[in-house]
Amino acid sequence: MLLALHLRDFVIVDALDVEFGPGFTVLTGETGAGKSILVDALALAMGGRGDAGVVREGTQRADITATFRSTAALDAWLAERDLGGDPGCVLLRRVIDADGRSRALVNGSPATAALLREIGEQLVDIHGQHAAQSLLRPDGQRRLLDAYAGLGEAVRAVGEAWTDWRTLARELEAAEGGQRELALERERLAWQAGELERLRLAPGEWESLEEEQKRLAHAASLIEGARAAADALAESDGALASRLHQLLQRLRPLASIDERLRATVEMLDGAAIQIDEAASELSAYSGRVDLDPERLQQIEQRISAIFEAARRMRLAPAEIPAALARMQQRLQQLDAAQDLDGLRLKAQAARTRYDQLAASLSTARQDAARQLAEGVCGHLAGLGMAGGRLAVACEPTDPGASGIDAVEFRVAAHAGARLRPLARVASGGELSRIGLAISVMAAQANPVPTLIFDEADAGVGGAVADAIGTLMRRLGDDRQVLCVTHLPQVAARAHRHFRVSKEAVGAAVCSRIAPLDRDERIEELARMLGGAGITATTRKHARELLAQA
Repeated sequence: MLLALHLRDFVIVDALDVEFGPGFTVLTGETGAGKSILVDALALAMGGRGDAGVVREGTQRADITATFRSTAALDAWLAERDLGGDPGCVLLRRVIDADGRSRALVNGSPATAALLREIGEQLVDIHGQHAAQSLLRPDGQRRLLDAYAGLGEAVRAVGEAWTDWRTLARELEAAEGGQRELALERERLAWQAGELERLRLAPGEWESLEEEQKRLAHAASLIEGARAAADALAESDGALASRLHQLLQRLRPLASIDERLRATVEMLDGAAIQIDEAASELSAYSGRVDLDPERLQQIEQRISAIFEAARRMRLAPAEIPAALARMQQRLQQLDAAQDLDGLRLKAQAARTRYDQLAASLSTARQDAARQLAEGVCGHLAGLGMAGGRLAVACEPTDPGASGIDAVEFRVAAHAGARLRPLARVASGGELSRIGLAISVMAAQANPVPTLIFDEADAGVGGAVADAIGTLMRRLGDDRQVLCVTHLPQVAARAHRHFRVSKEAVGAAVCSRIAPLDRDERIEELARMLGGAGITATTRKHARELLAQA
């Protein structure tokens, strides 16, 4: 149940805090006062699409928070997603900046608009003022039937099966029509992959070969240079190490005389140690470097073969292993594409699954169509269409993403009239009443705790309006019902009554909402009955309406 709605800087609302209760509640007011704005705000709080246009002019952002009484099942669902709040309560918040950016929060934690919609579907069912217009479109009639029957999951499953089947069917068609091209591509790739596979070039091997070839090609120079350096450091007459040791022998006694030379002597000691180690390393290195012409020849032959293969394939030598992996992967795909029998089996299995799901959905639709038609017919007499009938036809059509049914609403407006397509024969008033009857049927089938009707009673009046009010109040006996209305007969039946108005605030116009007590309800009902000129007669009529309710 909706407990409260908090708005800041939304369209023409500067600040608004409204608390709601159980039962049937109406919102009334002059045209343009902002009655439907509250419904629009609630839709945004439940993940509806929003843009910068909803931000009140001259402000930075619109802020909407809806507080609902939760259920144990919803509390558990939220806890599983780390979105839990106070037990039995859930807060949905939407903030839309003036630049169009949007943020969604559930119980203070960031969430996506899609998640808000998923939560909102468990809490509120909104029947908008334009819902009747969807009755004129075949796809709208099908969606209304599916919504009434709660077939959303079944429709999604059929849509997914349709996509799978058509994707495989296109792959099969392409495979059957392009076998020659695929065979030529496979032949070319198989030759190229065979050439590269014979090289057996491992990742990183090319770099190792280049390094080893460079070392073997310059082995003589490396050995000669290392030995000459070792001789200069330690082994020849006048070697650097010998001369440095002689120098240290002269300086050490002097350092014992003048402490200022001690640091210099220590540095030279270190240098002497490093020179000895370097000489030792050079001697060992010259002994490790091999003069191996045979190995050098093998490596150069290997490098030549790799270069030649890379040239033919128009690749860099180091790219060969990755290119071979891509070729092998493509060959696997081509082999699978050439498996026409396997592809046919997959496509047939997908078609069979689609047929089964679509047939099951069709059966459910036909059952729901009978129930919906019977229920709507039961309401039409009370809505001023005595003798009127509605039939919901589900006839076979070509398979598609929504199944194998063409849904058509057919109506006979009075006794003796034959059933004809609704879009051809229904007047505006009849369309509104039929749409309202369907909305009521759908609402009764939907277990959500809050129902909202946004001017769903447009286009009717008199005794029909009184029947609509009675119907709404009956719905409000076991759940929360909110209704935006211009009909005094409907408003008089409500348990609670809010008036929406506009007032000037500086240079701007702002929307206001206020709960009405009995005397204020009489005044509002009198306005709705008689317009601006409220008289004793309209007040009397308003009291009578309220007393009858």
